[in-house]
Formats: sequence, C-alpha cells, structure tokens
Amino acid sequence: MNIDGICKPGFERVGEAFRRNFDAEGEVGASVCVVAGGETVVDLWGGVADPKTGRAWSRDTVSIVYSCTKGATALCAHVLASRGLLDLDAPVAELWPEFARHGKERVTARMMLDHSSAVPAVRAKVKDDGPYDWTYMTERLADETPFWEPGTRNGYHGFTFGWTVGEMVRRASGKSLGTFFREEIAGPLGLDFWIGLPEEMEPRVAPMIAHVYKPADAVTPFMRDLATDKQSIAALFFFNNGAWRLGGANTRAGHAAEIGAANGVTNARGLAGMYAPLAAGGGRLVDATTLRRMGEVSMATHDDATLRIPTRFALGFMKSMDNRRRSLAAKLWGEDCDSVILGSSAFGHVGAGGSLGFADPAAGLAFGYSMNRMGPGLLMNARGQALVDAAYRSLGHTSKDSGVWAR
Repeated sequence: MNIDGICKPGFERVGEAFRRNFDAEGEVGASVCVVAGGETVVDLWGGVADPKTGRAWSRDTVSIVYSCTKGATALCAHVLASRGLLDLDAPVAELWPEFARHGKERVTARMMLDHSSAVPAVRAKVKDDGPYDWTYMTERLADETPFWEPGTRNGYHGFTFGWTVGEMVRRASGKSLGTFFREEIAGPLGLDFWIGLPEEMEPRVAPMIAHVYKPADAVTPFMRDLATDKQSIAALFFFNNGAWRLGGANTRAGHAAEIGAANGVTNARGLAGMYAPLAAGGGRLVDATTLRRMGEVSMATHDDATLRIPTRFALGFMKSMDNRRRSLAAKLWGEDCDSVILGSSAFGHVGAGGSLGFADPAAGLAFGYSMNRMGPGLLMNARGQALVDAAYRSLGHTSKDSGVWAR
C-alpha cells in the first residue's frame, strides 16, 4: 500500500497507526494530518480514492466529511459572535422572525448550536431536491413544531443543524453559509475545504463507500428506532432527507449544495488547518473569550433524543464522549464505535463513518482524518481513534481511562 507525505520524528506512532489501518482495518483511501505547537508534524495520505477506476488517493484528494461540516458551520457562527454580529443568548426570532412559531419563540442561538432547539428533524415528507433548496429547508424548519420544550434536553440535529445554524450565519453576515465560510475562513487560511463544491473540483473527489448493515444489526436503541418506529426522531433524521438519503453524497447535486450539517468537502489537511488557529489561541478567527466559550460543555445527556447514546456537546462542537462501556454498539463492532475520546479541553466534530477534526488548545494540537470507506457505529471507529490515540501519546499523554486523554 503506497503511503506518501511527511511524518516528523516523535510522531512515528501516527504513521504506524495509519499504515496499520490499511493492513489490518480495511482502510481503502485516507488522509491524516496533525498540527502540534503550530507546526505540521504529520501530513499523510494513501490508498485508493476510487476503487472503480483504481485512482490513487493523492495529496490533493478530497472527500465528503459528513458531520465534520458542522464544525465549520459552528465556526462561522462563532466568528460572527466574536465580531459582535451574532448574540448567542438572544432569541433567534430577533434575527429570524419566521422561526418564532409553534412554541419556538424563546429558542436562542445557543440552543441552535448545542442541539437543544428541539427541531432535530422534519415531520412532513421532504421533497427529493429539498436538501438542495436552502429556502425550502429553512421554511420547513421555521414552520416545524418542537419535538420537546426547547432548551430542556438535547437531541442531535444531525441534518437540520446545517439550516438552523446556517440561516443565522446567512442573516447575520448577509452572505450564504458557503460564501461566508469560503471568504472568511477557508480562503484566508488557504484550505481546500468547501461547503458547496465548485464544479471544477469534482475530479479531485473520492466517492464514499457506505458501510452496509445487516438486518441482524438492528439491536442498538438507535437502530431499533430506525427499524420499528418510522415517526421516531432517529428515523425522521435518517430517512426523511430527500435525495440525500439515496446516495446524494456521491452526486454533483449533493456536492454543489450548501448543506452545513453534512456535505463539506475536504481532507485531513483541511480539517486540521481549520482547527489549527483554534489550538493556538484563536488567531484572526475569534477572540480569547469566544475561544474559551467554544470549548465549554453546553449540553449533555445520558440518552440523546436522536442518537440514543450518551452525548456531550459544546456550542456546535462535540466534546470527548466515552461510551466504551455504555454502548451496545461497542460490544458488537468494537469499543470505539460510539465514542470519541479526546483531551478535556478539546472540541471538534466527528463525521459519519469515522472522519474527525478537532482542536485541543491545552495540548496545542489540531487534528484531521478523512477517508472514503465508512465504518460502523455513530461516532468514531477503530481507525480514527487509533490515530487520535497515537497523536496524544506522541505528545506525552499516557492514559484515556478517565474518558479523556491525560498526561
């Protein structure tokens, strides 16, 4: 298996784990990037980008990173908050009056970010091209009735987050979400990262390879909800998303749209590059107060209303979640399937199938991992967590037994 790039002395563990993923964990094509102390110490890529053609995964290969996109969307909101253009504790209705319907009058921007705004799905059937129509989706969400009293609990807004938070970005900035991200974050940082991919970039995209579950796998609470209750939050989130559900991640329409929860296109270098300024004090993106706020837990539960596992969220970002002994999926498919174990100060986001980007300001660490073969479970799987573990060990951390990586 051809692996290329750099792995500087002291971070050999990461390179070894990356190769082991190909040799023993079924990796097809992937990239990993680690920035420590402001220096890129690992930037590796390898494998096959497109098994149908045999095209190799090259330095510039990119792929859909699914919910890692939420980290980019959340960062847009925090940039606006840092500039005084978005009040996270004000009612969303002040910015988006149409949203204040059916009991959502008191929803704040903070609730939108921490998955407690109570619109984790849409009940009415979404039309096929609905996810590619920004106005259609924001109107559906404005007219949606909350699934619980907003602010009283959290449930992962797996698809709707892109429009709830994204519409706040659009209204506060006067630019579409994808345009704001490109002009204010990706462009200035020199990142190959798009929410709304230009057509000329299509040849660089690695198609995603879905993980195929068997009927016998429908035993976890989330998968039971999918199989037995089509009106459950889990089923509405997973199935009621128009053409996206039918392979949209591998279509031009799915790449071109601005779906701020799910269709970001980048690679490990882009993910780590986005988080690198946040691991080093905020840079020109956000001020110190905003950065501290970004890393604090805002909502947590033992039973996420959507995912049906324990979850912990900061404002738009995931925090370390250790479900190794609390998730049935961990017993079925490996202990990392419903967990993402980071340092206590870290914040970032997992993408479906196992991609990940995060910043750990206390460790001076920014990390990115992308791949084309999706794995099982709701959060990480063995491939990505092994790379995270190797990065922390390279920095002198010795244990994750407490649920966070510690020295």
